[in-house]
Amino acid sequence: GGPTFSRIVQGFGSSIRWGKSCREVLEHVLAGVELGVTTLDIAAIYGGGQAETLLGDALALDPTLRERVQIVTKCGIGTWGTSLYHCDSSAKHILWSVDQSLAKLKTDRVDVLLIHRPDPLMNADEVAEAFEQLRQSGKVLHFGVSNFTVSQFKLLASRLSFALVTNEIEISAMHLHAWADGTLDLCQELRISPMAWGPLGGGHLFTDKTEQADRLRKELEQIGQALGATIDQVALAWLLKHPAGIVPILGTGKAERVQSAVQAESLELSREQWFRIWVASTGKRLP
Repeated sequence: GGPTFSRIVQGFGSSIRWGKSCREVLEHVLAGVELGVTTLDIAAIYGGGQAETLLGDALALDPTLRERVQIVTKCGIGTWGTSLYHCDSSAKHILWSVDQSLAKLKTDRVDVLLIHRPDPLMNADEVAEAFEQLRQSGKVLHFGVSNFTVSQFKLLASRLSFALVTNEIEISAMHLHAWADGTLDLCQELRISPMAWGPLGGGHLFTDKTEQADRLRKELEQIGQALGATIDQVALAWLLKHPAGIVPILGTGKAERVQSAVQAESLELSREQWFRIWVASTGKRLP
């Protein structure tokens, strides 16, 4: 009963830094949609609160586009009239934030709303109350979380009459903690697909001078040569192979990078190739 996401998601975390006009953002989104990238990931806090406005203005230039894309946005972290960056998962804030997002995005509903980060003061009953109001009003169709631990996810899920549809977390060949902390196990158990931010290590996979990054680049390049693919395509294919159905989020504003990522969907790594990348990341042979 959850939403249908594209296999690759377009992220807007750095969209203000792209330096694109509304028209150029629209063209970027349209180019992605033509490639099958129809899910757009954004948040109230991105771009100091301006990213949602930019995307909303872009989508407004083509009124037919809203029916072809799915919008995922987030709430719960920011400043809100104070200099202190903090969490707020109160019902009052969630309801207010969604209204702000709808106005900025120039839409009547959000496909998926995520609590952006765990709130140490989260009252699960209060969050559930806000979610229920938003669901009944039709302002939000589905709900999830971002950066939640397994226990935090289960706590909130226990208060809801409907299922959370995703947990957006950091996953890449450089960051394997989702395997160790049980997050991917829980996603398989509940049959939900985790969204992966930083699927290429936030660019560190290509630039870091660490031993881990050096090992990974060498291994990814060798496997890429065997498959006729680039390093980034192999790194994405490595995530796409996982049975939990990991959904990578691309933060790029370059059409050619999106096209390259989509081509990674057709790559099929062997089990041996997959584990060669795992060993290159950990620096240790399997026990």
